[in-house]
Amino acid sequence: MARPAIRRRHVLLIVGAITLAAAGYAGFVNDGPVVKAGDRPIGLFTSLPILWAEQDGVAGMLADSAPPHWVRTVLEQRGPVVALDTLNDPALSRAGTDRLVMAQPRALSPDENVALDGWVRAGGRVLIFADPMLTQDSAFALGDRRRPQDVVLLSPILARWGLQLRFDDMQQHGERESAGEGVPVNLPGTLSFLAGGHDARCRMGPEALVARCAIGKGYAMIVADAALLEQAGDADSRRPRLDALLDQAFPG
Repeated sequence: MARPAIRRRHVLLIVGAITLAAAGYAGFVNDGPVVKAGDRPIGLFTSLPILWAEQDGVAGMLADSAPPHWVRTVLEQRGPVVALDTLNDPALSRAGTDRLVMAQPRALSPDENVALDGWVRAGGRVLIFADPMLTQDSAFALGDRRRPQDVVLLSPILARWGLQLRFDDMQQHGERESAGEGVPVNLPGTLSFLAGGHDARCRMGPEALVARCAIGKGYAMIVADAALLEQAGDADSRRPRLDALLDQAFPG
């Protein structure tokens, strides 16, 4: 199943600096990420072990010799990946990006909801994987803060955009390919329209799995499952499917 991730800023700064430097581009400093001129960074806000593997403590993370997560490799082909541990106004501004991937994120604080909404309306583009019942295995036990987020909690920002996420607990467990969207899902949610959305024009894809929303000057794509991002399975078949979603969310 899943896991709320490590939220200590000093861990993100330490691990981020080393992993980004090893990849050959700028890392983190106290005032935020340093980005090469001409590069367009991608912000990543996630509880999933995409940038570093699940290990007990910082030393274990740094000593891990496993190959990078395939999702990280796909993202890095599009630009430097900037790890974010908060979505408040200073963090989004320092990231210097108009592209953001939220992959099974933790619940947002009220100020983060306001900041994210304002960032999108000003022209930011976000791809959100919001899984109501994460099926990915974890090395950490239920209740451990290092686990990814088992159940995504994004109701306030989704409601702001006129959406709600639902889950059918009677559906059959097991990975399958979604109709129309062509991505693997496992116990996915469904998205539906909610009255009261503010200046958001959303259209729903097949099976109500993906909502694509024009919001102010920006854009949000919400996927009601995160099985596509799992490390286990056939990464070669998953890469083009993630690329297709990224192409839609971040054209040009």
